[in-house]
Amino acid sequence: MLLEFKISNYKSFYDETVFSMVPAPRQTGLDYSIQSEKIGAKKYRGLSSAVIYGPNASGKTNLIGAMEAMRAIVLRGNIKDADTLASPNQAAYILELIPNCDSEDVPVCFSIQFLERNLAISYSFSALLGNFLEKDYKRRVVREELLVNEKQVFLRDENGMTLNIPHGIKKYVQPTFSKNPSAAMEIALESLSDEELFLCNGFKAIFSKELASIILNWFENKFIVIYRADAIRSMRKFADPAEHTIYVEKTLTEAAKEFGITANALGYRADGEDVVLCSLLDDKKIAIPSESFESYGTIRFVNEFPLIIRALLQGATLVMDEFDASIHPMALMNIINIFHNDEINIHHAQLIFNTHNPIFLDASLFRRDEIKFVERSKETNRSIHYALSDFKTANGVRKGEDYMSNYFVSRYGAIEEVDFTPILRKIIDESEAKKDG
Repeated sequence: MLLEFKISNYKSFYDETVFSMVPAPRQTGLDYSIQSEKIGAKKYRGLSSAVIYGPNASGKTNLIGAMEAMRAIVLRGNIKDADTLASPNQAAYILELIPNCDSEDVPVCFSIQFLERNLAISYSFSALLGNFLEKDYKRRVVREELLVNEKQVFLRDENGMTLNIPHGIKKYVQPTFSKNPSAAMEIALESLSDEELFLCNGFKAIFSKELASIILNWFENKFIVIYRADAIRSMRKFADPAEHTIYVEKTLTEAAKEFGITANALGYRADGEDVVLCSLLDDKKIAIPSESFESYGTIRFVNEFPLIIRALLQGATLVMDEFDASIHPMALMNIINIFHNDEINIHHAQLIFNTHNPIFLDASLFRRDEIKFVERSKETNRSIHYALSDFKTANGVRKGEDYMSNYFVSRYGAIEEVDFTPILRKIIDESEAKKDG
């Protein structure tokens, strides 16, 4: 369960930005949106969902992109550029795209706090990546820290490395380290380069492979970040797919029929190494590639629904850019309610998405601390992030207020007036003038 994500000097987010999934103090109502886990003597609480609002180019996608960038860097284990791009978010793989355009020799900072396997984990690192688009900069990690159950496990900074063994993680420490910690530390540090993360290298190899694996497995399998929802494709892998054989997806078909699918069923056809989603017609006798038969909204739903299932089964945090685009509000409402349903969401999955759709500005659907905003200053060109719960009640955020109406009269910010009339009038006038001339 994600509790908090922090960044600074990431694209339009120059100052430290805190995205919190911890319930805000003194917020009441919709308690089914709150999940709780007890670790040791402390009880942690997290929100089931969050929706992010803001005008175009405000930084909403940058916030999600920062989550994906941290995930990609941690899974690579270094701050080098990647050999291949695995998503449309190029900043996750070409790191000179990350620093804010106005920053000079300012570290890029990532920090995350989450719960996993009865452990409260806080991991952060800061790295000097150079200035924006500076390709030849000698990058280095300047600070890296891991806390487990709020006890520091290691701290790497300009002064060197500090390594501790809190009582709660002694069972994870490898015996070879316990026998000769000073020698093991020396080996770990000698083999660590400035561009490598200690967590994924020396710590994993020498200190605790099991603890590092718990953390890295969460990043890989339980932190599902989709930078552009329109770019995902529903795929299946088969052990030995028979050529041209259709594998009917029963669960996906049932969900798609609720959504309003046109075909009799959905299935996957294996054509060599390619696996194609197909719509089955005429009592499943005819198979047509779904992208050429179903509506765009249906394809979006079919691509996203397996991720929802995965999140619910694994207790993952699903973060998606414009998750709701082209999908009917009734279907969206039901999916959100599922994440709020304790009888179905038994593994504490979370749903986070950005949107332009005002329908979610509803006090009966989301708590004030679940409604987030992003806006960018025209003077500094920098983005800021805040929640509806950050406003005082005088600003129209009492429980039961009409959040949608207040948002459209700019009571919460994160909205801009748009008027193309002068541009179009100028074009028309110029066109008419040419005709007259």
